[in-house]
Amino acid sequence: MKYIHWASCLAVLVLASMPLHGQNSYMKPSADLAASAPDAESADTNSVVTIKSRVNEVNVLFIAMNKHGKFVRDLNENDFTILDDHKPPQQIVRFSQETDLPLQIGLLIDTSGSVHGRFQFEQEAAVGFLQHTLRPHYDHAFAMAFSAKNSVVQDYTDNVSLLAAGIDHMQDGGGTALYDAIYTSCKEKMMRDDSDRPVRRAIIVISDGEDNQSEHTLGQAIYMAERAQVIIYTISTDDSGLILRGDKVLEQISNATGGRAFFPFKMKDIKSSFSAIEDELRSQYVISYHPADFDPDGRLDRKSVV
Repeated sequence: MKYIHWASCLAVLVLASMPLHGQNSYMKPSADLAASAPDAESADTNSVVTIKSRVNEVNVLFIAMNKHGKFVRDLNENDFTILDDHKPPQQIVRFSQETDLPLQIGLLIDTSGSVHGRFQFEQEAAVGFLQHTLRPHYDHAFAMAFSAKNSVVQDYTDNVSLLAAGIDHMQDGGGTALYDAIYTSCKEKMMRDDSDRPVRRAIIVISDGEDNQSEHTLGQAIYMAERAQVIIYTISTDDSGLILRGDKVLEQISNATGGRAFFPFKMKDIKSSFSAIEDELRSQYVISYHPADFDPDGRLDRKSVV
């Protein structure tokens, strides 16, 4: 049986001379490798060696669900067909079930004045998620508070007590710079991981989505998430029962990065949203392939898995 999943399919095509960030264990350069360095006469102790490599391997991260909305975790490569610009790939390089990868999580909590009435419950739900999800000596997370400015209240750690203390000391008030928080988290935290181990990178945003202070645009925030190969899950704090402008922004961010947006009608349902995110993070597949026609035009493309 063929399984179809479109909404949570994320593929990133890394092109010529682009810095190799993100899940570098899965991004393999072709044999065509050129290196240039200063000559002996001009070289000094501060010289930098520049390595340029054309990468023509595409990673597709996705989940599979049956008609009842349940995750399907026991599929193999033959259960899928890949089309890249309506063409089958030149070569399948790798297929794997990513059900037990170490998690690298960023938890971004909106502390602006617009979420004042729900702020304490957001904190409690976030801590509960970390207590249930993080595995000591295996997974790591950081916590960031954002309003008009953003601040990392606890850097990467597997210690839930430290994360809980940082979240508990967050104070609400001020405007909202959501796009800046996402951009900074991806660039300064997710892309600076120097580990050579494969990990699953995800950011969870708890916000009403009403940005009014960011220096970066929505498009720039999404682009940086794609560069860092980060999945973004969003949980709306809007409990009006209406679909507001901020909700559409949250959905756009999640859809663009391969995540999902959650709109809990009641604040207690935030815990259910966190549980669904944890379940999805443990239910993913990765297919890597070489496209049939590789055009190094500088674009980041999303592909389809059927």
